[in-house]
Amino acid sequence: MKPGAALSPIIERIAVLSEPARLRALCVLEAAELSVGELSKVLQAPQSTVSRHLKLLSGAGWVQSRSERTATYYRLVASELNNQDRELWLLLRSQMADGGEIAADERRLAEVLAERQTDSLTFFGRVAGQWDAVRGELFGDRFTSEALLGLIQPDWTIADIGSGTGNIAELLAPVAAQVVSIDQSGPMLDAAQRRLAGREHVRFACGAVESLPLEDASVDAAVCALVLHHVEDVALAVRELHRVLRTDRRGGCALIIDMYAHEQVAFRHEMGHRHLGFEPTALEQCVCEAGFDRSRVLPLSCGSDAKGPGLFALTAWK
Repeated sequence: MKPGAALSPIIERIAVLSEPARLRALCVLEAAELSVGELSKVLQAPQSTVSRHLKLLSGAGWVQSRSERTATYYRLVASELNNQDRELWLLLRSQMADGGEIAADERRLAEVLAERQTDSLTFFGRVAGQWDAVRGELFGDRFTSEALLGLIQPDWTIADIGSGTGNIAELLAPVAAQVVSIDQSGPMLDAAQRRLAGREHVRFACGAVESLPLEDASVDAAVCALVLHHVEDVALAVRELHRVLRTDRRGGCALIIDMYAHEQVAFRHEMGHRHLGFEPTALEQCVCEAGFDRSRVLPLSCGSDAKGPGLFALTAWK
């Protein structure tokens, strides 16, 4: 027998699992049975790449497959693995449980499964399944989110902090008494001013979120969308949000939209991100320490085709 021959089967098993994408695929496929297209959405990888991984995993016995009409579905059933493979898988899975990519995969998996349910309703549901399509054809797909802006009090002053080119200020302008568009980038503010030209109740100010050009207790609400991951001192920025909010009448609220913690390190270099997203519980602790009375976190559905990390909305009340 050649040296190492007895170890060859073990090495082959480990080699199949040496690719991180295949480990992520197994985690996903243990949670749900998916087609190639669905798995490619969860992993954010081309279908050809996912098919190649699945071929290796199937050939090695890690996943099972079944055909349904024109689709093939894959699943990892840990209880049906042999003892050695099951022990190896449970060990690997335990080491991956807290990874940022795994959490992002779980969020995208939930969206894929929700889309599948919608597709099923559309196909089988007669009136119920057809209504979303009919409504979209008649009225488009924007009216619901725009109608929800009607919940904003018409006498509010709202600060759009880190406003960029003014897409949020543009939505808020028709429903608020005054909107203050704040950004530290001159070119961004120029773009926002062009976009909102003629809106007399929208004013513009240059400033950073860590030192807002606003008086104490001067706004009813503040929006901070995809801004905090650019800020070095997040705690200082959150204290500034608290400072500028009113406490009279209904009390002030801040809406923070940002990314879940992720591992896309290139964002630091390509887009100047200071933080690779946030754990919502840590950000909730930050707003609590800044003086906010209560907060709530809602995951945002970006669609399974979105290429970036998952997003969440944190609302904090003063």
